[in-house]
Amino acid sequence: MSTLAKVTELTARVRERLRELHPGSAIGELETLPGGHSGLTFSITAGPASYVIKAVPPRQRPVGRNDVLRQARVLSALAEGPVPVPEVVAVDERQPVWFAMEFVTGEAVEPVLDDHRLDAGLCRTRMLALPAVLRELHRSGPPALEAADPLDPTAELDRWSRTMRAVPPELRQGAEELTSRLAARVPTGLPPVLTHGDFRLGNVLCAGERPAAVVDWEIWGYADPRIDLAWFLLFADHRNFPRLGREIPGLPTEDDLLTAYLDGHPAPPDLDWFRALARTKMAAIMGHNLRRHREGKHHDPDQERLPPTIAAMIRTARDILG
Repeated sequence: MSTLAKVTELTARVRERLRELHPGSAIGELETLPGGHSGLTFSITAGPASYVIKAVPPRQRPVGRNDVLRQARVLSALAEGPVPVPEVVAVDERQPVWFAMEFVTGEAVEPVLDDHRLDAGLCRTRMLALPAVLRELHRSGPPALEAADPLDPTAELDRWSRTMRAVPPELRQGAEELTSRLAARVPTGLPPVLTHGDFRLGNVLCAGERPAAVVDWEIWGYADPRIDLAWFLLFADHRNFPRLGREIPGLPTEDDLLTAYLDGHPAPPDLDWFRALARTKMAAIMGHNLRRHREGKHHDPDQERLPPTIAAMIRTARDILG
């Protein structure tokens, strides 16, 4: 079956299910939503309601980032808790699998990286609201979703060390020393909690000052909470991203965000190791993306702006380790 035929079939199945949920209502057509980095993402209307559809791309298996049902399961598990997430309204396990969730109105903007015209004060307010959301996520405990091996600090370091080794050597100068130093002082892991995997303001839809929904759950897992925390802190300072970052006056510092997350509790041990790991991860991801562009696998000339930030991530990670 051709790609067009599969999308046509998907459209028919989605519209059929929505007619069951909204009998007598006009059902719209699937419209591609921009900005998705995994699977297929569409919007569709059913009477006055609007939904987002996540589906496995044609000729792709539902694994990894394309495992949309895994995303649906974590969203459903969080539905009654304090972490705001879109409501899942329909799941279809027939190939190609898909699920529908409510369309949450809001903006997902990363202040120091995205091109935007948001007021600096609003950016500050939104970012200061997120530590409480992350704290509640980590406090919720691992829900009984599926068997999964918790990701401890050693496993996380191994994961991104492998990605880094695939980056061309000229883009990762100093990375081998960095990963060796990280490996030599891996801290004892904390009890695993439910983690988002890419928690930051750019993955939270905000309505005004309020976080309305945490989205993009493709890489959620059970892991050391410091992995999520250190990654979130990385996006507080535009100077971490040479040639990419923009200064936002009054944006909270890493210390401001950490204080809000701790909520009066003592800081977790060895957080600097995880701050260095977060920079290693960012350098590896950027190096991987730039390599794919240069090899013609994903054409994006904007990736050529990344080398100064990759170098800065490696350098500052080494500085953090002392």
